[in-house]
Amino acid sequence: MFHPFHVEQFLSELEHGVKYNYSESGVHPMKVEELIKLTGLDPNTIWSTVLDYPQVNGSTLLREHIAKMYEGADAENILVTAGASEANTLVANTLLEPGDNMVAFRPIYEQLTGDVRNRGIEVRYVDLDPYNDWKIDPQALMDAVDENTKVIHIINPNNPTGQVVSQEERDAIIAAAAKVGAWIVADEVYIGTERDTDEVTKSFWGDYDKVVVLNSMSKAYGLPGLRLGWMVAPKDTITASWRRHEYATVAATTLSMRLAEAALAEPARGLLVERARRLIRTGFETLTEALKVHQGVFTVSPPKASAMSFIRFDLPVDSETLCRRLHAEQDVLVIPGSRFHVENHFRFSSALPEAHLREGLNRLNKVVGSILETA
Repeated sequence: MFHPFHVEQFLSELEHGVKYNYSESGVHPMKVEELIKLTGLDPNTIWSTVLDYPQVNGSTLLREHIAKMYEGADAENILVTAGASEANTLVANTLLEPGDNMVAFRPIYEQLTGDVRNRGIEVRYVDLDPYNDWKIDPQALMDAVDENTKVIHIINPNNPTGQVVSQEERDAIIAAAAKVGAWIVADEVYIGTERDTDEVTKSFWGDYDKVVVLNSMSKAYGLPGLRLGWMVAPKDTITASWRRHEYATVAATTLSMRLAEAALAEPARGLLVERARRLIRTGFETLTEALKVHQGVFTVSPPKASAMSFIRFDLPVDSETLCRRLHAEQDVLVIPGSRFHVENHFRFSSALPEAHLREGLNRLNKVVGSILETA
């Protein structure tokens, strides 16, 4: 049985041409000219690039830049992929076989979980607590694993809630994985998007011997159009994934790798992270201000990181109806919580230019006002 990717299906159907798009989960994307200016890259380097097949596992320079982010890693621990989406697919194809199961935390961006389910492999969900900042229940996690659990999947910082696991939660994940010899697959695409601190979220890399980390240029760096991501893993796992990568995409693109090399070299990488945090912090302040217009309607656990908030609402409509009305009546796009299997919520991305953000929030409040008037 095929399981559609509910979030991406919603976006594919509605995002084209929408004027006020708050459905994306990264910071406002950069233009090529902005990236070239920030990195100091000579434009002639781009114009003179030969559009040949690139190094299949990622250019050596790019993998070296990536490896510097992960203590103890080197270029041989890195595989460059066509976005984190391909990296997720490689995990499903490399680490899991029929008869295995995977444990994941919900709400979750269901890319890896959907891919795994479509391969006929069981996914066991541990539900996060919406009334306690979406925290993990360590006992529920331990109860979910067994001798057939091969992967525990964590998105940290989380999508859609923006929460970051505590040390206690981290220890619980490692303990559960160690109990059954499972892999920890950590999607860390939102590291660098911290809202309330300049301290970078700790990677799972180095905390346990069976860890695969996934990341990309899309979220913290504001470069989703590069469609470039990576895996960090033990070298034999990278080799096994590389063999499957050759079937999937062969390689990421030459130009994407060249631009990513420039973006991940210091000081450019640090400047991109500063830009992301500035947009995230300012945008969240604007969002929380707008959510107060209709008292008692909206509540949100402030995200510790990421460009988005998972907002709870108290209205006499379900999340799909609310989001469809926003799109039809006000040309505003947000993602209903039902697409994450959580009702009475929607995901809203606020790391955007101020004027554009405020206009969309005004339109959101118009629809809410209309609903309240007719309730």
